[in-house]
Amino acid sequence: MARQRRPRLLPLLAAAAVVACSLLRSCGGAAAASSTTGTLGLRHKPARPPHHNNGTRHGGGGRSRGAAAGGGGGRGPGTGMASCNLFQGSWVYDETLPMYDTAGCPFVEPEFDCQKYGRPDKQYLKYRWRPASCELPRFNGQDFLSRWKGKKILFVGDSLSLNQWESLACMLRAAAPASKVAYTRGNPVSTVTFQDYGLSVAYYRSTYLVDIAEESVGRVLKLDSITAGDAWLGADVLVFNTWHWWTHTGRDQPWDYVQDGGQVMKDMDRLTAFSKGMSTWARWVDSNVDTSKTKVYFQGISPTHYNGAEWGEGPRSCAQQTQPIAGSSYPGGPVPAQGAVRSALAGMSKPVYLLDVTLLSQLRRDGHPSAYSGGHPGNDCSHWCLAGVPDTWNQILYATLLA
Repeated sequence: MARQRRPRLLPLLAAAAVVACSLLRSCGGAAAASSTTGTLGLRHKPARPPHHNNGTRHGGGGRSRGAAAGGGGGRGPGTGMASCNLFQGSWVYDETLPMYDTAGCPFVEPEFDCQKYGRPDKQYLKYRWRPASCELPRFNGQDFLSRWKGKKILFVGDSLSLNQWESLACMLRAAAPASKVAYTRGNPVSTVTFQDYGLSVAYYRSTYLVDIAEESVGRVLKLDSITAGDAWLGADVLVFNTWHWWTHTGRDQPWDYVQDGGQVMKDMDRLTAFSKGMSTWARWVDSNVDTSKTKVYFQGISPTHYNGAEWGEGPRSCAQQTQPIAGSSYPGGPVPAQGAVRSALAGMSKPVYLLDVTLLSQLRRDGHPSAYSGGHPGNDCSHWCLAGVPDTWNQILYATLLA
C-alpha cells in the first residue's frame, strides 16, 4: 500500500533507506553512508540477492512527485538508498513476545481476544517480523509516549483500523501501566488518552471513507463525496484504511444504491467502485490536510485466509492454523485491491506513507480469531487476534515515526 514527497528532514543514513525514501521527497542522488546503523537503529544484515515475492512490488512502479512508498521503490536489499525494505522478509519465532497480555488491557474487543475465548495454542503470539535486509527496531512504548507527548494519533477506517488502534493502545498501556488513562467508546469516535503524556490515540469508524447518505431511494453509497472529513483534521498522525466492506453483498451490504457522479445505479463492479472511492479520498487529502503538520499513512490491504488453496491446502481455512507460512512469498499472489491503492497514491501531490502490510500479513494464516472470537459467530479469518499481527503493523509505524 508507495509514494511520497516528504517533509524536509535531517539527512538519514543509508541504513534507514526504505524508511528514508518513503519519508523524503526522493531517494535519488543520495550517497550511501558507510555506517551500518542508521537513525532508526536498523541493524543491517549482509546484502543478498533481491527477493521476488508474489508479484507485488512493494513501493515499486512509477509514481508522481508526491507519492512515496513504504515499500522502498521496489528495489531489493542492498541496492543503494533502498537497502532496507521493511515489508519484505519472514516471520521468526521470538520467545520474548507478546508485548502485552490482553487480560491486562481494557481496550480489547471480545472479537479480537482469542485467548479469553478459548484458543488453545499460544505459538501464534511468539512470531516476530524480520525484514530481509535489516532488523526492525523493537517497539519502545515509553519512547513513543515521550516523543508524541501532547499529540493526537487518529485511525480512520473499518474494523481493521479498530484492530490496529486497539493493538497500539495495548502496546502503550503495557509500556506505562501506571499512567492515568481516559477511555471513551462511541460511534463514530473512540479515544484512549494517556493523561500523564497528553497523548490521545483515537479511532473514527468510517468503513468506506466516502459517504453513505439516506435519500428518497434508500441508502446511497456516494463514490465522490466525503463529508465527515472535518472531524479527521487536526490530528498529528492520520492512519487511513478501507477495503473489506467494499466486497460485502446481501444483508451485509449497508447501502442500497451506488452513485458515481450524476449516475445512480443498483450496483457496480466492486473493485472499480473501490478505485473511485480511493481517488475521492486522495483528492480530499490533497485538498484538506496540511502535511507540514500532519503525517498521513494508508494502512495497506489486510488479507483474509478463508481459502486454503491460496497456500496449497485445498479446502482448509485459517481454522486450526498454528504456524505462519514459511519463507517470504505468498503462493496466492497479491490482493487485487493493492493496485487500486497504489494507483490512487501515485497521483497524489501530498506525502502519504503506505504501511504496506499485505504480504507480511498474508504469511500469517495462523493469526486470525477463527472460532475463538467473542464477537463473531462462526469462523473469522478476516480480523486478527490480539496480541498478534497488528502489533507488527504498529511496530513498523513506530519505526517510520522515528525518522
